[in-house]
Amino acid sequence: MAKVPDLFEDLKDCYSEDEDYNSTMDHLSLHQKSFYTTSYHSLGETCVDKLMSRSTSETSKTSKLTFQGSLVLVSANGKTLKKRRLSFNQPISNDDLEAIAYDLEEEPIKPRSASRLLQSNVSYTYKRIIQKEFALTDPLHQSIIQDPTSQYLKATSLTDQDQEVKFDMGAYISTTEDSKFPVTLRISKTHLFVSAQEEDEPVLLKEMPETPKTITGSDTNLIFFWESHSGMNYFTSAAHPELLIATKVDSAVHMAKGLPSMTEFQIS
Repeated sequence: MAKVPDLFEDLKDCYSEDEDYNSTMDHLSLHQKSFYTTSYHSLGETCVDKLMSRSTSETSKTSKLTFQGSLVLVSANGKTLKKRRLSFNQPISNDDLEAIAYDLEEEPIKPRSASRLLQSNVSYTYKRIIQKEFALTDPLHQSIIQDPTSQYLKATSLTDQDQEVKFDMGAYISTTEDSKFPVTLRISKTHLFVSAQEEDEPVLLKEMPETPKTITGSDTNLIFFWESHSGMNYFTSAAHPELLIATKVDSAVHMAKGLPSMTEFQIS
């Protein structure tokens, strides 16, 4: 029968000579607190090389020599790589040994972004209509129409301008976003409001019983932040702050971050 290599015979040389050591399981368990919990000295490079020089088969055998207690794995430069609690049924893995040798830090867990939740809690209060019956034209001089085959808006070139959609722009205020100009876009003489969706999805026309006096929660899709630069106008979604109302050639009006979609409009 092949001899099982003694991993702790290699480890004991990495610590001070005055710490008691015994190769038997019973005696070693008496000193496990000192070895695992209170000893945080980094492993020397010689010891690391010695551990990593073992073959995969040898490592798989020595991995069964585990103890109950808190294990802190520390690299040669003193960096704490992993800190976990082991038991007889949870052996030291090959990944643990590689982490010691190569300073492989465990990837931190990134917290979920709370921006969507914060946006849904913002309240927008209606002030007044600031522009009535205007048209939007993209950089290719496409007009916005209501697609007769669907419920979506569409950008297309027109010869008859009577087909283009006319919009009313309603101004809102929010106590939490003083630097932005929140508005709604409503198709004139209707109760249909432009509603933002996910990236690359067509905007929807949401029918409201009347002009909403307060917008919050799921209705935040109706709010856009209006900006105007050098004669061009931009409408950024309040519900999806990275997305703007956009067009492509002869396609549905949709939400996009930018190119290849066009996100700027002229108002006429």
